[in-house]
Amino acid sequence: MKVIILAGGFGTRLSEYTDIKPKPMVEIGGHPILWHVMNIYAFHGHKDFHIALGYKGEVIKEYFLNYHSMNADFTVDLSNGTIEHHRKQPVDWKVTLVDTGNKSMTGGRVKRMRSYINDTFLLTYGDGVCDVDLDHLIEFHKSHGKMVTVTAVHPTARFGELQIEDNHVLYFKEKPQTAQGWINGGFFVIEPEFFDLIEGDHTILEKDPLEKAATMGELMAYQHDGFWQCMDTARDRNVLESIWQSGRIPWKKW
Repeated sequence: MKVIILAGGFGTRLSEYTDIKPKPMVEIGGHPILWHVMNIYAFHGHKDFHIALGYKGEVIKEYFLNYHSMNADFTVDLSNGTIEHHRKQPVDWKVTLVDTGNKSMTGGRVKRMRSYINDTFLLTYGDGVCDVDLDHLIEFHKSHGKMVTVTAVHPTARFGELQIEDNHVLYFKEKPQTAQGWINGGFFVIEPEFFDLIEGDHTILEKDPLEKAATMGELMAYQHDGFWQCMDTARDRNVLESIWQSGRIPWKKW
């Protein structure tokens, strides 16, 4: 299946980094978070990527144009300009980079990808990682026959979670994923007729089209109890970096 990744937002809550690069290019463990997201899909055999660009999209274009050189040693023969790569890290991804406009909303960016998509497709955000089993997610989507499946996840608490009984703290965990409540975690599976629910560039994916799909009975939730973390703020970025440095990385299956 083709994979659309939304990578065009301004990332204003992460301005410490996004003044010079788009949010999906902010690095975790020396690699852009976009690279991590793509590896999650590639591990499950989905390697045909369509990246919806906007703010500072040229940075993402340059990254992929120079991907082999940036991820390998190489020799440049200055007499003729040829380049020989050494210790290449081979990837068999196909990456289509599409300018979807600086001011387009999330739904508008999806709508602009319509000419590239003819069948069931995968969609997610370029700033969140997850250990969801994509094979099971797709099987679930096929089993119910509806238009859209969203991966529902438990949000991460902003503060430490306490379980209290008779003023005694029975349980304490610093900023865990909460056990209650579900939120949109991205990692969608979508049928192409969903494009018809998106009006244009000004449409916010999470408002009219998804709300309409829900009203129509065409939106299903795949409930994922495992790891999920987005990167909205510098604190989120630091959390992900600390997880990567720990070596116990839930989303890294490759």
